[in-house]
Amino acid sequence: MGAEVMGPQEKPRRVRMTPGARRVLAAAERLFYEHGIHAVGVDTIAAEAGVTKKTLYDRFGSKEQIVVEYLAGRDERWRELLAGRLAAAGEGPAARVVAVFEASRAWSELYGAKGCSMINAHAEISDPGHPAYPVITGQKRWMLDLFTGLARDIDAAGADRLARTLVLLHEGALVSHGVGVLPDPFGAALDQVRELLDG
Repeated sequence: MGAEVMGPQEKPRRVRMTPGARRVLAAAERLFYEHGIHAVGVDTIAAEAGVTKKTLYDRFGSKEQIVVEYLAGRDERWRELLAGRLAAAGEGPAARVVAVFEASRAWSELYGAKGCSMINAHAEISDPGHPAYPVITGQKRWMLDLFTGLARDIDAAGADRLARTLVLLHEGALVSHGVGVLPDPFGAALDQVRELLDG
């Protein structure tokens, strides 16, 4: 198969998860996703998690590291969900492309009412020096690589163009879902994908 679900990537520095760290991260994930990263301070995270600020800093060292853990954790869970969907789709590359969009729809309904956490984070973190920046861009690069591998299995000569089109449809559906203007952005994107693949 041309597309691997767990391809190589630059691994961010991660922290060992103690029970206190897990409570901090669970609280931070809820707060960051609901209110935005910049709007949520460590005092609020610590209070929500029921830990002291000292515990928070002892476990993570900085708010920036909490952001890394938040985004990397969501990315890991997304890849796990996607791996299951791709395995269920079988070997056919067109079915696997459709499975990516269907997985994104399922993920968004369960965990993404406000849209893609990576896109939302990028709106707040544009500094390449921020430790979470490579997590954000790496996740999107990984999605492009995934679609490129699938596209090669469909049309080797036009793989790059097809992959870029699939990424644009996918990211557009994610953003539209978060904005809530279109009634079923993933359905609309899937219609376009099926037309594209049939053609």
